[in-house]
Amino acid sequence: MQFDIIDMTEEELTALSTVQMRLLRSAQREKDELTVKLAEDKQTFYSILISNGTSDSSLYEDKCAELDEAYQREVEIIKDDLVYNMSLNVPTADDDNPSGSGEEVGYIVDYSLSYLDRYQIVRNYYMSIADPAERIAAYTADDTAKDYLGQYYTTLYNVLYQYI
Repeated sequence: MQFDIIDMTEEELTALSTVQMRLLRSAQREKDELTVKLAEDKQTFYSILISNGTSDSSLYEDKCAELDEAYQREVEIIKDDLVYNMSLNVPTADDDNPSGSGEEVGYIVDYSLSYLDRYQIVRNYYMSIADPAERIAAYTADDTAKDYLGQYYTTLYNVLYQYI
């Protein structure tokens, strides 16, 4: 995958944690989808102009400039979110874990989120594990989740246990 959402050297890419790489891939995918949508929107508008016999007017250039501006705004939002989320997950010198607990977690650990948001992030991560037995084993071994979810830890355990 080509990463052009933010400028990174090959060394910086290889130094990313698993969570940071997932964030980067997700942001790049969003940008690529926006790029495709931009091209489709431009083509659709051009087709409309041709069908109306107004392809020689300046409407196409004006509309393209408007679409390009909206595209750039969306890309900047994605980029800013990516940089912020990656900064939350900077590995320490001691370990490659953004939570600082000494174990690798596959979800974002951001204590500024509400407990409901934290619950949803952790639930989505563990539900992405196909095998229910492996899912519950990984969850029960996750000390970060115990601290991160607080009272919601038991609730999520009960939800995950229902799938066994």
